[in-house]
Amino acid sequence: MAQASKYTGEDIQVLEGLEPVRKRPGMYIGGTGKDGYHHLLWEIVDNSIDEVINKHASKVEVTLHKNGKSATVEDNGRGIPVDMMPKFKKSALEVIFTTLHSGGKFERGKSYAVSGGLHGVGSAVVNALSSELVATVKKDGERFEMTFQRGEAKGKLKKLGAARGTGTTVTFSPDDEVFGGKLSFDADLIAERLEAKSYLHGGLEIIFHDETKSPVATQTFAHPQGIAEFLPKLVADRNKTPVPVNGAVFYMEKKDEEARLGIELALQWTEATDDLIKSYVNSVPTPDGGTHDAGLRSAIVKAIRNYIATHKLDPKGVTLTAEDIREGVVAVLSTYVHDPQFQSQTKNRLNNPEVAGQVEALVRPALENYLNANPNWGQAVVARTIIAARAREASRAAAQQVSRKTAVSHRLNLPGKLADCSSTDPHESELFIVEGDSAGGSAKQGRDRKTQAILPLRGKVLNAEQASGQKLLANKELQDIVSALGCGMGDTIELGKLRYGKIFLMMDADADGHHIATLLMTFFFRHMRPLIDQGHVYLAQPPLYRIDIGKQTFWALDDLHKERLLKANMKANSKPNITRFKGLGEMNPDTLKQTTLDPKSRQALRVTVKDEERLSTDRVIAELMGKDVAARFKLITENAAEIGELDV
Repeated sequence: MAQASKYTGEDIQVLEGLEPVRKRPGMYIGGTGKDGYHHLLWEIVDNSIDEVINKHASKVEVTLHKNGKSATVEDNGRGIPVDMMPKFKKSALEVIFTTLHSGGKFERGKSYAVSGGLHGVGSAVVNALSSELVATVKKDGERFEMTFQRGEAKGKLKKLGAARGTGTTVTFSPDDEVFGGKLSFDADLIAERLEAKSYLHGGLEIIFHDETKSPVATQTFAHPQGIAEFLPKLVADRNKTPVPVNGAVFYMEKKDEEARLGIELALQWTEATDDLIKSYVNSVPTPDGGTHDAGLRSAIVKAIRNYIATHKLDPKGVTLTAEDIREGVVAVLSTYVHDPQFQSQTKNRLNNPEVAGQVEALVRPALENYLNANPNWGQAVVARTIIAARAREASRAAAQQVSRKTAVSHRLNLPGKLADCSSTDPHESELFIVEGDSAGGSAKQGRDRKTQAILPLRGKVLNAEQASGQKLLANKELQDIVSALGCGMGDTIELGKLRYGKIFLMMDADADGHHIATLLMTFFFRHMRPLIDQGHVYLAQPPLYRIDIGKQTFWALDDLHKERLLKANMKANSKPNITRFKGLGEMNPDTLKQTTLDPKSRQALRVTVKDEERLSTDRVIAELMGKDVAARFKLITENAAEIGELDV
C-alpha cells in the first residue's frame, strides 16, 4: 500500500493581495474563455454606469483599440477618490484597484443608492488579470494618473496638472498569461451590450469607438424613451408579429419605497410560439433570470387569469396553462434593487427571495388595470392565449395518435451510435449509458442483444445545473440520451413512451467516472425527475480491482472494498494477484458481462430521492453543481485535512 504523504503546516499556503485572483480567475470572472475575457470590460463599464444610475454621470465613452486586445472606458462622473487613506497609507485610488472588497458600494445610501457592483472586487479583479492598467481621474480641478501591472502599482499616484470637469478613465489590456494569447475583444458583442445599456437609462449617451476598423467606426447610442424604445427593437429583431389591436404595449415605471425597489417594464404579446424576457438588475443583464424574472412571470399569469375570471371569458373544453398565457410575450424588465444578491460574481442570476413577491405585487395590479382600461387589447390577448392552449392540446393529441402502439415505432430518429436491443417491451429492455467508445465496444460484445441496449457518450456531458435551456437542447450528448429514451423531457415528459424500464449509468470506477455519473444524475434530477421518482435510474457498479486468491476470484469496487476483501479472505502464505482496471474499455467482454451487465451476477444501485429529502437534495445539487463556488470552496477547505494526496 502507498503511504499517505505527510501533511503539515508547511503545506498550507496563504494567498495575499490579488494573488488568489490570478491563481483561480474562474472564481471571479467565470472562466478564462471569451465570456471571462469580456467580463473584465463589463466590470469597468458597470462602474461607470453606476455613476449614471446615481445621477452623477450622463456620458460613457468606450474605445476598442487597434490591436483588439485593449480597451478604454471613460465617464463624466464624480471621479474615483484620490485622497490618502491613513489606515492603508495609500491613496483611495490605489486601494480600490489593488484590494479585494474595497469600494463605496457597501453602505447603501451614502455614495451609491443602488449599483450593479456589490462585492467590491470588480476593479481589483480587472487589474489583477490585466498585463497593464492605467487609471486617470479628473477631480477637484486636477488630473491624476496611476499605472498598474498585473495588479501591482508601478510608482505612485501622479498629479498631471489642471483639468476641467470630473470623471474617470480606465485603459487596460487583459493578460495573455491568463487568457492564453488567442483571445481578443468582439466589437459586435461590445456594441450590442452598450446599446442595451443606453436603452436602460433614458438620459444616457454612450459612444463606442472601434479602432480595429479603418477608418475608425464610431457609434453613438442614446435613447431618451428608454426601454419603451427597446421593446419594439426586440420584437422587430426576432421577427415577432404583435397581436392585433394596434400592437398595444404595456409600460410601467414604479417604486416600492418601503422595499427600496424600483422597476421599469415594457411588455407586449406577439404571435410567436415562445416568450422572450430580457431582465436586468441595476442595469446588469441577468441572462439566467432569477427572482425578479420569476415575479414578472407569475404576475403575468395571475393578471390574465383574474381578467378572464372577472369578464367571464373562461374557454370551454380547454385548460389554460401558465405557458399558454405567457406564450408570445416579449418583455424588458429593468429592476433596481437596494441590496442585490447575485448567484455569483458574474451576476447572471438574481437570488434575493423577497424580490419575486415584490415585483409581482407591483406588476400584477398595474397589468390588470391596463387590461380593463383597454378591453379590445385584453380580449385579443385572451383569444391569443386560448389559441395557444388549443394548439398545444391538438399537438399532444396528434402525438398520441402517431405514438407507437408497440415499442417498435420509437425506433424513429434514434441516435446513430445507439446499439439498440431487439425487444420492444420496455419492461424487459435496459439501456446502459457508458463512458466512451472503448467501453461501449466491450459492452456491446458482452450484452444480451435481446434486452440490453448500449449508448456510448463522448467525454463529460454538459452541467445541467449551470446551462440554460437553449444550451441543453443544443448539446449532442444529452440530445442522444433524450432521443434514445423516447419519453421527452421537462414539463412534457411522458413515461408511457419510455423505451427502457431500466437505465444504467455505467462509468469507469474512478474520479472522472464518478464526475460523469454526477453530471448525468444532475440532468435526470433537474429535467427528467419522473424517471428517478419511478425507480428507472440505476448506477452500475463495475469493479475497480480483480483479486485472485488461490482458485477464488473477488471483485472490489474501490480501495476500501479491496482492503476488506483481502482482510477477510487472505490465508497464511497465500499471495493475492491483484489487477486494477484502468477503465471499462480495458475489461474483456466476458468480465464486463459477469460483473456489470448480467442481471444474475451484477451489482447496481437504484437512484432514489425520498419525499422528505427533496429539498435537501435540491439544495445540495445547487451548491455542488451550480455557478456559485462558495459552497464548494467551503466544503473543500473544511475537509482538506482528510485528503492524503491530491493531484492538482
